[in-house]
Amino acid sequence: MRPVPASAAVGRFFRNPATGDVVVAQWPNVPLWVFLVAVMVRRLFHPHDALGTAVSVVGTVALLVWAGLEVVRGDSPFRRVLGAVVLVWTVVGLLLR
Repeated sequence: MRPVPASAAVGRFFRNPATGDVVVAQWPNVPLWVFLVAVMVRRLFHPHDALGTAVSVVGTVALLVWAGLEVVRGDSPFRRVLGAVVLVWTVVGLLLR
């Protein structure tokens, strides 16, 4: 059995196995849009008290949902690894609060 060249292995990491298309980024899905809106609300309006907490919770839950979807249904190994990294990073961040 011949070893796979490094460039081919790297290429496969970024390709959808079913279509062969390179999939690094794509248009955001609903959970990612919700997260991005929550981030913008926090940055632009600096909500406090219950509203600030609600915006943070909604944004964090949306990010966790997005990451979980990427782990389970990511179009390329890169997207699945990205989802796993974001999922672990977010959970560790929550545990260290």
